[in-house]
Amino acid sequence: MRDPYTVLGVPRSASEKDIKSAYRKLAKKYHPDQNPDDTSAHGKFAEATNAYDLLTNAEKRAQFDRGEIDADGNPKFAGFNPGAARGGRSSQGGFSAEDILKEFMSGFGGQPRGGAGRGPAGGAQWDPFAGAAAGGARGAPKGDDVVVTAAVSLEDAHKAASIPVRMPSGKVLSVKLPEKVEEGQQIRLKGQGNPNPFGEPGDALVTVRFEKSKQFRRDGADLRTDVPITLYEAVLGTKVRVPTLDGSVELTLPPGVDTAKSLRLKGKGLHGGGDLYVNLKVVLPPGGDADLEALARFMRDQKPYKVRDN
Repeated sequence: MRDPYTVLGVPRSASEKDIKSAYRKLAKKYHPDQNPDDTSAHGKFAEATNAYDLLTNAEKRAQFDRGEIDADGNPKFAGFNPGAARGGRSSQGGFSAEDILKEFMSGFGGQPRGGAGRGPAGGAQWDPFAGAAAGGARGAPKGDDVVVTAAVSLEDAHKAASIPVRMPSGKVLSVKLPEKVEEGQQIRLKGQGNPNPFGEPGDALVTVRFEKSKQFRRDGADLRTDVPITLYEAVLGTKVRVPTLDGSVELTLPPGVDTAKSLRLKGKGLHGGGDLYVNLKVVLPPGGDADLEALARFMRDQKPYKVRDN
């Protein structure tokens, strides 16, 4: 990540109030809700959030200002100098890479030198310098993976949107959902797990959980929704707006529509693989309606009809 002060556009002497003010402006500008289809804005929002989290944490800000951690909050090793001669301290007065690795391996009975080192039980030991000339310590263990659960709305899942996901470290990532993502599906983010100073970082495993929708009820790929109508509209017919995951559509109701049956909109379910079922709910006027009551009495006394057989 870039320098957090640069990201937020504030000087190193900025107060916490100035930092919060700068972050609010960037968050308002780049928030995913304001830029649903702009992945670059999602990245800038995540970057600004990470910078804000670091600079509003007094301890981490002090560590960053002293050069003890980087912009991602990962520790820096004092005097770490891969080019220093092996077996001694670096030119900056700290320990060389080999010193650090030797100390690390000593707790496991391993040999930091010589690719054929053996442990007390005769098992092969990891040689941190094996293959270093060909691109680093290729045998070094990876950092630990982290597991995160992401709450995803049906609307975002349907359009495979990019969503902000907060890591256990507090870092916020913009994650692009796969096409036709399913409940419980796991998304692997390589290199976004816990860091390991002697090898590659682990991965982040993001498990998708669908949020409960206020508008829709899910039945596999099918969806159900309720649409309120008045008694007059049910009797005389009307046009109603019906919400779908692709936006509202207009539906024509015939006179005397049967509200006991659901209306089916084919292909309007989740990912287009299911259908949308519309349940019409007759809603009476709040507080009653004198004319409607009079009509109901007239129908009851003059022209009764059966709703169902007893």
